[in-house]
Amino acid sequence: MSTSPPTVDPIIVLPGRWRWPRVPWQAVLWLATAATTFASGVVGWQPVVLGLDADVVSALPVHWARGLAYMLAVLAVLGAHEAGHFVAARIHGIPATLPFFLPVPVMLTGTLGAVIGMEGSRANRRQLFDIALAGPLAGLVLAVPALVMGMVGGAPNDDPLFAMPPLARWLMALVRPDLLASGGIEPNPLYMAGWVGLLVTGLNMIPISQLDGGHVVYALFGPRANWLARSLLIAAIAGIVLLGRYNWIIMVVLVTLIGADHPPIRDEGTRLDRFRTALGLASLLIPLVTFMPEPLRLD
Repeated sequence: MSTSPPTVDPIIVLPGRWRWPRVPWQAVLWLATAATTFASGVVGWQPVVLGLDADVVSALPVHWARGLAYMLAVLAVLGAHEAGHFVAARIHGIPATLPFFLPVPVMLTGTLGAVIGMEGSRANRRQLFDIALAGPLAGLVLAVPALVMGMVGGAPNDDPLFAMPPLARWLMALVRPDLLASGGIEPNPLYMAGWVGLLVTGLNMIPISQLDGGHVVYALFGPRANWLARSLLIAAIAGIVLLGRYNWIIMVVLVTLIGADHPPIRDEGTRLDRFRTALGLASLLIPLVTFMPEPLRLD
């Protein structure tokens, strides 16, 4: 059975007023994520656990530069995504937290992404749309070039561990058609940073709950978007049971606990202009080309 890292990066809408935590958790979690992503690059993105496997220590003198390059690249991609949300929120005057990066000790990617808190009850539909979509677009601005540069300098791999979404395959056909026949590419820092960026973007643009896509469809359709979110959640549960994709159980449980429905916002009657409506409808294609139902091949 294959497994996959449930990478997340939602904008969590906080009810009422929030206060900055006294403990600088953002800094602590950023440093922890820097450590786990560095170790992930050092061991070559293998399914080992930090602190429980000697490979991390033994590979450090040889592959520290690879770990450092991946750490900087993936934090830049995730940071751009979060900066898009944060800057858009500040422009619209909506209180938002700095991002909370999520480290993970399993050295596949070294991170589960990041989350940002926002007082969404003070946003109207236009503001919510701008804040939600700014993150994925900003992240893709760095993720796609990183992926392409990683492909240009990458070596073929007959048995790749990391699957490729449609967008990655299209890009590979353009820049490295010779690799398509081999089935994949050997992981390298830039390629893996771009890969994580696509996975984060695709997963979070699914139109459900408080994921970025959930905010976008709510901005487009208002409360009617909740019916779409509920339908997707039911379809996801059915898919897990019928197709045996049990690696996504944790993600479905998290969405269920948060709630499939989008929380109320200020001024529900605000409509999007034609440009935002067209952009929002086009953005619904993003998860179709960047999301990977089976990110890892651990058969």
